[in-house]
Amino acid sequence: MTEHLKALERRQRELMIQASLEREEFAEHFEAWEKPLSWADKGLDAVNFLKSNPFLWTSAFAALAHYKPKLASKALALGWGAMKIMKSAKKLV
Repeated sequence: MTEHLKALERRQRELMIQASLEREEFAEHFEAWEKPLSWADKGLDAVNFLKSNPFLWTSAFAALAHYKPKLASKALALGWGAMKIMKSAKKLV
């Protein structure tokens, strides 16, 4: 029985070494993507923050509408169009 356990332990060590080498090789291939993906992750975090705090972006838009009404109307039209595109894209997917 001890020979069987030793063989299993040896096999486990071999597999751990192989997994380590594969992880390093995988990391080398995706090193160039690390920075752009981190920026995309930060962008998604910002979008989720804005989704969870509608009072914040509503207040910002109200301030914009008060101080720059022409810019606010353009932003509203752009946002409305973007929302319509997003809804139609979600229906397609």
